[in-house]
Amino acid sequence: MSGAELVLRSTRVITPEGTRAASIAVTGGKITAVLPYDAPVPDGARLEDVGDHVVLPGLVDTHVHVNDPGRTEWEGFWTATRAAAAGGITTLVDMPLNSIPPTTTVGNLRTKREVAADKAHIDVGFWGGALPDNVKDLRPLHEAGVFGFKAFLSPSGVDEFPHLDQEQLARSLAEIAAFDGLLIVHAEDPHHLAAAPQQGGPKYTHFLASRPRDAEDTAIATLLAQAKRFNARVHVLHLSSSDALPMIAEARADGVQVTVETCPHYLTLTAEEVPDGASEFKCCPPIREAANQDLLWQALADGTIDCVVTDHSPSTADLKTDDFATAWGGIAGLQLSLPAMWTAARGRGLGLEDIVRWMSARTAALVGLDARKGAIAPGHDADFAVLAPDETFTVDPAALQHRNRVTAYAGKTLYGVVKSTWLRGERIVADGAFTDPKGQLLDRA
Repeated sequence: MSGAELVLRSTRVITPEGTRAASIAVTGGKITAVLPYDAPVPDGARLEDVGDHVVLPGLVDTHVHVNDPGRTEWEGFWTATRAAAAGGITTLVDMPLNSIPPTTTVGNLRTKREVAADKAHIDVGFWGGALPDNVKDLRPLHEAGVFGFKAFLSPSGVDEFPHLDQEQLARSLAEIAAFDGLLIVHAEDPHHLAAAPQQGGPKYTHFLASRPRDAEDTAIATLLAQAKRFNARVHVLHLSSSDALPMIAEARADGVQVTVETCPHYLTLTAEEVPDGASEFKCCPPIREAANQDLLWQALADGTIDCVVTDHSPSTADLKTDDFATAWGGIAGLQLSLPAMWTAARGRGLGLEDIVRWMSARTAALVGLDARKGAIAPGHDADFAVLAPDETFTVDPAALQHRNRVTAYAGKTLYGVVKSTWLRGERIVADGAFTDPKGQLLDRA
């Protein structure tokens, strides 16, 4: 620990080897050692003892719609990264759509980076987008440092980001496989969606019927077949249909390079509890029934689902009308994802080590940042969330850092209070007080 600038000490530190009492030595923003709890503090080092609060590696959220530039009234880098920091997230990867311009060319990526540079409270990376007409832009974007490419198999909801048909998917996937890139996919089949009953109005049951499981299942089957055809790496975004799990497990056993994520709202909220007209619960694919949710948890436990991300997709409050057919579809979840997941996990007999695996270690690995993010281990960035796991709070929308304080968790009592968040050895949030932005813009390694 000689030369350490900071020693962070706790009786409960979550490391890759398990939870233990430890002293974490930090120099130059990096973890230099994880030592016994009572290791002597070297001369010149600052000791921060957080007692019995749990020290987790900062969470890595690889699915965030920041909407900046172009739709900054929906969110923006300043508020998104503050909300993330308040929730123990120290790294996020921004989705390529809902901003104008979308991140579909190197020039557009440059624009996005210029906007984010002085507003990021945490570290930020970027996904590129795969559109019907930008195959020529995919390799240049890859070389410019995006972490992979987002595609839709059904309409995205914004005109500037059209979806891919099967032929266009094949062309994009062939190009991405040629440079060993990653395609991440919103998998709902447009034909099944068009054939589903489309009834407007406030009833959640009508909205749920309009986004059936077979739309997800069919699109995932298509994606898996194309991934096998091109020996390509693919990632299924925001899985909500448990019916797709057996085919995903079978494809993986057959050698298909597929990873899968789900989201806190699918794991903590159920269709049965959504009030009519409450479009703060609307997302696509939708929140499904409790029995479906149980199977998603089982798939997390057995590894069929790799990781959990927010799919934070906010909008202005006026777009959240009481008509599920026309309301904007998206859950705002950055600040509450850790306590929401912890509340549900502890109720199922699961531990914080599981949360770290799903929301930090595996998400870091998904985007190739696992050599520096997602673990409390020597050589990693000194990114930490300090959590009081047994303290509770009741969600007050007015207390959120999101630009538009609309949340499906309003009034819910959750376990897990984030006491402080640290980025590269600097405390960036403590008891609700923020430092100036200190985040860096990240490129694919």
